[in-house]
Amino acid sequence: MSGLWSNSSSRTMVPMRNNAVAEPVLTLTYGAVDAYPAVMRALSRRILFDLDPAFLAQYEDVNEKARTALRLSNQPVILQGAPTLGVEAAAASLIAAEDTVLNLVNGVYSKGFSRWARRYCKNLVEVEISYDEAFDLNRVESALKDNPGARIVSLCHHETPSGTINPLAEIGKLVAARDGYVIVDAVSSFGGMDIHPEESHSDIFVAAGQKCLGAAPGLALMAVSERAWKKMKANPDAPRGSYLSLLDWENAWSRETRFPSNISVPLIYALDAALDLYLAEGPQAVWARHALTGKVCRAGIRAMGLDLWPVSESIAAPMTTAVRIPQGVVADELYRHLRDHHRIMLPSGAGDTLGKVVHISHMGPSAQPLLAVAAIAALGSSLAACGHPVDLGQGVAAAMKIAEAAR
Repeated sequence: MSGLWSNSSSRTMVPMRNNAVAEPVLTLTYGAVDAYPAVMRALSRRILFDLDPAFLAQYEDVNEKARTALRLSNQPVILQGAPTLGVEAAAASLIAAEDTVLNLVNGVYSKGFSRWARRYCKNLVEVEISYDEAFDLNRVESALKDNPGARIVSLCHHETPSGTINPLAEIGKLVAARDGYVIVDAVSSFGGMDIHPEESHSDIFVAAGQKCLGAAPGLALMAVSERAWKKMKANPDAPRGSYLSLLDWENAWSRETRFPSNISVPLIYALDAALDLYLAEGPQAVWARHALTGKVCRAGIRAMGLDLWPVSESIAAPMTTAVRIPQGVVADELYRHLRDHHRIMLPSGAGDTLGKVVHISHMGPSAQPLLAVAAIAALGSSLAACGHPVDLGQGVAAAMKIAEAAR
């Protein structure tokens, strides 16, 4: 039956086209996530003209909700593009030609930032560690002492392909003490744990809706400190009249200001719904749900005899459980079995982790302990089918023990 029919988002059964691939029953990826039902309903609303007074009022209201969620003293920026746009725009707008940029690299995404930083500054210093590790403060402090001229420090808070967390708040405090600026990719951590721009001394903090907030993909949610605005305005190389310009969006939150470009109206509806859910459930409750799901998943993985990718569980992310693919297992075969036999979509590694790691993500709607248990069961079954038997019963039992204890 699964080869002939597919579940649509409305749960109705529709015939599939010839050679079409059945939709997964569960999507446990690190974004875009399977959005909350309220978000999907918001996307179906009537599309207003983006200069209609009713939409302008709603846009201003959405910005205020985002400001509350981000715990900002000023207004956030909502760029009309994927979070990648936000990260590149941060580089283009804040980095001046004479700046020395210190990029902390411990994964695929932080490594990728070097490409943009190098484009805008004359001196880029990469401090790179193994992709299964996180930065400790001694290493960062040493790098800052070795590069006293570094004005900007960039890092990725949650290196999603590695499932690791860097100590952003502590690093931000070190940089702030030296009057430096911090650019942080918090795309896949904001909303899933207690991390906020001002409390972590972040000057440009890039977040997103389609990760832990459970919204739809296509917007970059950004926080910019007042000192960062000042630096950008003094930067002769900061773009204007460009999709990469943050300066063009400084006052776009106000209904009295024209938008620099067209607005993705349905995506604003979706973000509005997601922020409502986040604030109504309560941030602490949302973080606790993500943390519990990650704990359940890690317990099951270890009980099956598998290894986590992070070298220490102390740096493992609540939002993504990264598992080392056992020696002898072909990654493509594992993913194919998971998708075809269990109808579960799990993300593969990226860059240097490709083929080495399988991920079970817990973001937004998928941050539920029972979904982690289902993923553990499917992963164990698929590994056995690929020639690497595991103790599936022990894995499920260990996961359920953690889940039940939290009830």
